[in-house]
Amino acid sequence: MTLLRPLLLIVLCTLGSAALADRQEDPELGKLLQQAIAADRCFEDKYDQQVWHAAMEPKLQRIVADQAERAEILYHVHCEAKRLNLPPGLVMAVIDVESRFDRWAVSYAGALGLMQIMPFWPRQLGMTNEQLVRIPQNIRMGCTILRFYLDREKGDYARALARYNGSVGRRTYSDVVLLRLANRWKYD
Repeated sequence: MTLLRPLLLIVLCTLGSAALADRQEDPELGKLLQQAIAADRCFEDKYDQQVWHAAMEPKLQRIVADQAERAEILYHVHCEAKRLNLPPGLVMAVIDVESRFDRWAVSYAGALGLMQIMPFWPRQLGMTNEQLVRIPQNIRMGCTILRFYLDREKGDYARALARYNGSVGRRTYSDVVLLRLANRWKYD
């Protein structure tokens, strides 16, 4: 096992440049993220929000121990998904695969937080990297990026997810996210 870990790290680093094919560096995406960060607080239908919370909280409880953090994640996922017309279960599946709901997660490529936002965005948007581990900002930026790629790929989830992950041309990541959506985070 100890020999496998360094070998896996070498393979990941070697694939790193290929896996970051898109790298989320589109100037048009930057404008959308700037608008998203400046957007007002979400005003939701309280009943809709309570139904969402009741359906998802028990599933998330198995992964995130802290009740306040679970509530904050669920609130912001629901809010941003509704704001951007995204399936909230898809957002949960992306977070699950990207960080396993660890807001302190850092990828080998340097992506940060729940939705693994690339670290160059804070500098470009006048933010700090610290803001990327904050639940509201990370989810808002991640959902905006996901919506951008869904629009670019004309609603094709597999292709949009591959762009989100920087793995354009490969289905592995998108298949894992879509399977996680179907098996764990489906919400009607």
